[in-house]
Amino acid sequence: MKYSVISFLFFALLFFGYSCIEPFSPPEVNSVEKHLVVDGFFNVGSDTSRIDLRRTQNVNDKTQPIIESGATVSVEAESGEMVLFNESRPGIYLAPPKQHNTADKYRLRVKTKDGKEYLSEYVAVSVTPAIDSVTNKYDKGQDAMIFYVNAHDSQSKTQFYRWKFEETWEYRTAYFSYLEVVNKQIQIRTKDINQCWGSMQSGSILLGSTVKLSADVIKDLPLFRVPVSTNKLFIKYSVLVRQYGLSRQAFEYWTTLAKTTQGTGSLFDPQPSQVTGNIQNTKNAKDLVFGYFSASTEETKRLTIKPGLGNYARCAEPDTFDIVCNPLSMRQCALETSALLISYGGMRSEYILGAPSSCTDCRTQGGTLVRPIYWDK
Repeated sequence: MKYSVISFLFFALLFFGYSCIEPFSPPEVNSVEKHLVVDGFFNVGSDTSRIDLRRTQNVNDKTQPIIESGATVSVEAESGEMVLFNESRPGIYLAPPKQHNTADKYRLRVKTKDGKEYLSEYVAVSVTPAIDSVTNKYDKGQDAMIFYVNAHDSQSKTQFYRWKFEETWEYRTAYFSYLEVVNKQIQIRTKDINQCWGSMQSGSILLGSTVKLSADVIKDLPLFRVPVSTNKLFIKYSVLVRQYGLSRQAFEYWTTLAKTTQGTGSLFDPQPSQVTGNIQNTKNAKDLVFGYFSASTEETKRLTIKPGLGNYARCAEPDTFDIVCNPLSMRQCALETSALLISYGGMRSEYILGAPSSCTDCRTQGGTLVRPIYWDK
């Protein structure tokens, strides 16, 4: 009787649970509109300006964002100057470095290939103070390296800050591939595919404000952390931090967007609600545009460390491939496997050692064989 009552309660909860709960999706989630998303700013200093154009998607959409290619992108100054951006890659528009008037005001104009035109408000230039330092400290509890930023504005004009970062790390595969097959011939490998450099740009929105402080000073503000488990810290790790001054309006926009996207990711990820900025369709106010156009100078600081945290790459033991006495047969035997050749084995090189490319070719992990120009500085 006891088990019958329990079973009844279980099935009753199961039945009523399924019969009473109905899924709900707000209008923004199921919108069929593909609104324009604008990400970037106008660099009035001595570095390249970049504007990225994409289209929105529903929260439940798992596909990659739609790239807005073929648009005409320009920045206009109140004084009459115009800067034209060129599309370097699909959806990415660049303007070459040039010193511009920091006392002027600027606005963004975008004309998409379907004939629509979008225009931002005129914005004043935010002159960004220099980064004092970027520091790091290992946190044992999190088993991660925490990175901090320090900055100040002696004139107390900034007060609102935003940061981005680009990280680079050196890594190696478990095995060194000494041999390769070229034109059906086994030869000594001419290019080292064991050593690579991985890189990644920040995707989260990193903000700071000194409004409530007695001085415009950013001191030991934690920007991000790198878990030891990622193995990025095992050999050598470098991070380039970019700092931007913001207006109050821009800071409020990014703060609201950060709260909205902390469960989804970045500006180009599916948005659960509408957070629009200072850009509008010139002929249709109902055509929403996501993004905020700003003009500012940029300050950077690089930090490179060799913490030696993590583990050497591990992989399954190499396989052995017998060598037939006939050299031609030996080469054909090697070609019949998808493994990358490591070396000869045995006292008289009776066989060849091979392993999967994931164990021998570092490029399979997304890195590049090209050493960064700043790596040994």
